[in-house]
Amino acid sequence: MHTLRTRIKKDIVCEFVAPKKRSNKVVIVCGGMPGYPLSKEILFWLSRRGYWAFLPRYRGTWESGGKFLRVSPHQDVLDIIEVLPKGFKDLWSGKILKIKNPKVYLIGSSFGGSAAILASQSSKVKKTVAFSPVVDWREEVHSETEPMPWLEKFTRAAFGEGYRFDHSDWKKLEQGKIYNPASAIKKLDAKKIFIIHANDDKVVYTPSVKKFVNDLGCQFLYLKKGGHLSARNAMKPQFWRKIKKFFQ
Repeated sequence: MHTLRTRIKKDIVCEFVAPKKRSNKVVIVCGGMPGYPLSKEILFWLSRRGYWAFLPRYRGTWESGGKFLRVSPHQDVLDIIEVLPKGFKDLWSGKILKIKNPKVYLIGSSFGGSAAILASQSSKVKKTVAFSPVVDWREEVHSETEPMPWLEKFTRAAFGEGYRFDHSDWKKLEQGKIYNPASAIKKLDAKKIFIIHANDDKVVYTPSVKKFVNDLGCQFLYLKKGGHLSARNAMKPQFWRKIKKFFQ
């Protein structure tokens, strides 16, 4: 078994898996960075539960074209949502696929949690779940293991052309000028967002997450232990039960 592939708006390469039975339920998985693309396992897992499952490569990363952080990465998610009912090509077979009246849900983690939260502003998104999301990039200077200046240098050195970005665009991220949920909090619908975070997370600065949740008033689950959570945690029964109920 292998995932299918499509290319959105010329730049965004996206893996996806279709459900066996006809469905208009869609989950877009927004992975973190830096790192290799998220495991395909979650796509097959979601498809077995009746969802179309998509995993994009953000613009300027891995197989996708463009410059990373030139525009807010949540726009990549919105661009995918836009084409679902219009039609997208399965690059393996050449077939054009369409999802009529898609019911779109988002699951993001870490860096991708920002994308999932910001993209929830779209009226086409039903619900968003974010594991260990970065909610205010300005506060990530306090990260115990990945402070922003260090992360820029590490990403270039460790991943090379896997992430293609300019220093000026990284600074916009670091200063919260783009891709910053805390800056858009007044535009967010608290009823659409569910945040799951562990108090012992040493990557994402926990006080900023707690402040964001309190200010927004969204649904949340705090764990005493768990470290830096990935979107793969959605496959664990204790989390999926809560996510499924939230989606419904």
